[in-house]
Amino acid sequence: MIRLLVSTALHLAANAVGLLVATLALDDMTIDATSFVFAVLVFTVVEVLAGPLLLKIAIKNGQALMGSVALITTFVGLVITGIVSDGLVITGAWTWVLATIIVWLAGLLAGLILPVIFVKKAVNNRQA
Repeated sequence: MIRLLVSTALHLAANAVGLLVATLALDDMTIDATSFVFAVLVFTVVEVLAGPLLLKIAIKNGQALMGSVALITTFVGLVITGIVSDGLVITGAWTWVLATIIVWLAGLLAGLILPVIFVKKAVNNRQA
């Protein structure tokens, strides 16, 4: 149970980092400060639910699609979050493409780095 909670917290944090980086990097993408938490929650829920579904479709329809599942999931997450939340606004086709790539990449990097930081901190606390 604790592992699930930690995994969920890290996933939320990684997505928050991804959305923040994309917002800072792209002029045509904005997130309201008041809607940010809601946008992160919606985006994460959509990714968690859509990811396995899109993976099954990719496996069924061809191995070549499997590498793009994470990017497609990120795009679907951004679209649904934009529809559900008034706080996320992305304008322009090129901004949608760049936002998808930036959110995916920043979330991936944060997802790799954050566990290392927390594990190191937990080990140091345990030793103390």
